Amino acid sequence: MRMNRAAKRPINLSLDADLIEAARAHGLNLSAITEDALRKRIAEEDARRWLAENSEAIAAQNAWTAERGLFSDEFRGW
Repeated sequence: MRMNRAAKRPINLSLDADLIEAARAHGLNLSAITEDALRKRIAEEDARRWLAENSEAIAAQNAWTAERGLFSDEFRGW
């Protein structure tokens, strides 16, 4: 995901009128809040998709490690 600041583009959103009034009363920047929320949600979705796409390989590696152990097991002090 690009984290550099791209050109901004106006869009239309439908939001709860009371929330908009409260945000404005608190001096909150709706654009910044929306951008931050979208970045967070996109990162969460990317992580969820990555885990779904790789869960089989992760499970196989975990099973292999459980069966054979780690190469460094003999050097552990605990």
